[in-house]
Amino acid sequence: MANNIKEKIQADLQQAKETGQLRTDRIREIVKAAVSQVASEFKAGSTELRSIVRDAVSAVIENVQEKGSEIKEEVTASIEGALEGVNSKRHENIIKTQTELQKLQAQLDSEEEQLQQDVDVILAEIEETDHQTSPSNKTVIDSAINSIKDSEEAALLKKRYAQLQAQLAIVRANLAARYGGRSEEVKNYLDEAKNWYDKTRPQAENLAIQVEQKRSQLDEKLGEAGGAIARRERQLKQSLRELLLTASDWFKDKDHSDKQPINPRR
Repeated sequence: MANNIKEKIQADLQQAKETGQLRTDRIREIVKAAVSQVASEFKAGSTELRSIVRDAVSAVIENVQEKGSEIKEEVTASIEGALEGVNSKRHENIIKTQTELQKLQAQLDSEEEQLQQDVDVILAEIEETDHQTSPSNKTVIDSAINSIKDSEEAALLKKRYAQLQAQLAIVRANLAARYGGRSEEVKNYLDEAKNWYDKTRPQAENLAIQVEQKRSQLDEKLGEAGGAIARRERQLKQSLRELLLTASDWFKDKDHSDKQPINPRR
């Protein structure tokens, strides 16, 4: 089976070479197609799969070795293609699971929003009725209502949670791109990161100049990463790494701007 894969890869590489299409992206696709055809027959992480990956990479090295030592890009492409082929089924499951998680998150957000609306209506009704009470009782009721409403600490925790979720989605996008994830998978993570990131945006008038500059950089890096996916460029991984670093810097700056003294509750 492995020998057949090696022969097929070499034959496809030779054909691509004869037609002038032996580019790194074509090498990756050839290896991925050959490996994925048989990967489902073996258990993940098995010796057979590791042997197939080694043979697939060696087939490419043998085919391009006349270039001498300048074969790093071809070897990298063969490894990427082999990883994508071996993990194609697993990545399909990851995408499916990610889609289900996003649906659950949307449902959770909707239910939390509805809950908050119900609470706001009830509190508003209580505020209406307290006009009929004595001034002293009204003061007590107003104080109680304010303590129940979203506090400054709760708002900050929600924002920090959104920050962490955005960074985690960017990390997942990097891992997916590095270890053979499909472009749809990477795009899903970037979309998720942008959704969480949008929830962290404070009002413009509350932004310091430095933080606003970092926010603009993060917007730009998100756009570049999305564009790299659309163009299927090998620059995608570099764009994702830069995005991760930019996001990390931006959230650090936000942490500094968010550190406002909070009055202790009495």
